[in-house]
Amino acid sequence: MWVTRVSIARPVFAVMVMFALCVLGIFSYVKLGVEQLPDLNLPIAYVDVLYPGASPQSVEEEITKKIEEALNGIAGVKRITSRSFEGRSQTSVEFNLNANMARGMQDVRDKIAAVQASFPKDAKTPLVLRVNNEASEPVAVIGVLSTTKTHRDVSMLAELQVVKRLQRIDGVAFIKISGNATREVRIDLDQQKLRANALLPADLSNALKSQNQDAPIGLISNAIQDGILRMEGRAKNFLDLNSVVVMQRQSLPITVADLGHLYLRERELDSMARINEQRAVTIEVFKQQDANIVTTGEGIKEALLELQKQIPPDVDVRTISLNSDWVKASLKGVQKTLIEGALLTVAIVLLFLKSWRSTVITGLTLPISVISSFIAVQAFGFTLNFMTMMALSLCIGLLVDEKSAVVWRGPMASSAIRQFVSDVHWGELDYLVIDMPPGTGDIHLTLVQTIPVTGAVVVT
Repeated sequence: MWVTRVSIARPVFAVMVMFALCVLGIFSYVKLGVEQLPDLNLPIAYVDVLYPGASPQSVEEEITKKIEEALNGIAGVKRITSRSFEGRSQTSVEFNLNANMARGMQDVRDKIAAVQASFPKDAKTPLVLRVNNEASEPVAVIGVLSTTKTHRDVSMLAELQVVKRLQRIDGVAFIKISGNATREVRIDLDQQKLRANALLPADLSNALKSQNQDAPIGLISNAIQDGILRMEGRAKNFLDLNSVVVMQRQSLPITVADLGHLYLRERELDSMARINEQRAVTIEVFKQQDANIVTTGEGIKEALLELQKQIPPDVDVRTISLNSDWVKASLKGVQKTLIEGALLTVAIVLLFLKSWRSTVITGLTLPISVISSFIAVQAFGFTLNFMTMMALSLCIGLLVDEKSAVVWRGPMASSAIRQFVSDVHWGELDYLVIDMPPGTGDIHLTLVQTIPVTGAVVVT
């Protein structure tokens, strides 16, 4: 093998190559990202359409079947799975493994945009996403609570301060807030007045939608400039909605105030959060698909420390869970196992070789091999995760345990070493230790170190 011949003939060069590999490996290790699992990139797209108030049968007939027919013509689709619920349609599109997902996602969006015109007018805008198992779980869950402030005040503080600050963190995709109190405008209609004016609640809803909005009118021009005209019809205060005209009866306007009572109140809760039996607001932070979970977690910690100095002292912003800490602790455990495995491997080699010098030289292959492997890990865009760390742990054993080690004691000339090296079947051997006592052979060969590949040669 040419590597072996060069190592014997140029021992200083071999030592410098190994030193360079270690230096490059250390720099690559510093740049590696930390994740829980590798980026799998499942070839699955997800389409979600909300249709409030519709029964599952109506959702299936008016939305789900139309989506299935539209998506069925996309190239590379392996399976389409749909589910229809009350007020909701969910469709998943699984592509073949060799499909181009960038093009596939664009085809899905184009098909959904084309079929959206045939949806009922009350159906919401379809949501098209790519399935990402890791990004579907929140990176952090944060609780906001107070023993002195009202729940409405705590909700406003969480929405206006905490959420706004967390959204500026690099790597954060979106934030979901639960248990918060929001306000709504409610109108209690008088049934007798509705019957007397031959009106339905739908007439009131249509009047509010059509009149409570800003609309462009056109342009006004002169010799110097153009101006835009627009009608500001949106209510500045919720009480202004009382003057919205629902209909005209004998040239007399019938307004909202004539048909019922309008007031502002808190919306009925659809979720509730409690921390130690105390009502709270929970905030779930989701990371972007390509974002580093540890970097995002550290950004969340810094943001919370900054918020603690800005919010009132009687409001507690508490971290309930932070996945980045768990990932770092788990990877540290794997790293500890890797080091323990390397030490045990060296101990086993010492037990069989019964030579401290041979054991030290053989043991040098372990850190050199592991550190050098980080160069390839970083070059191919991998991250430090459970899979890569466990692979390195297995390689520690493969370097020594699966093959034999041969120790040659006694004088040997350089020419004889080269001849022996050329005759060895390296597929059956990992280490060759040639022990040359002082004063015999070429003394400078003592500089040759173990090369961390199968067929490594150690000359001492």
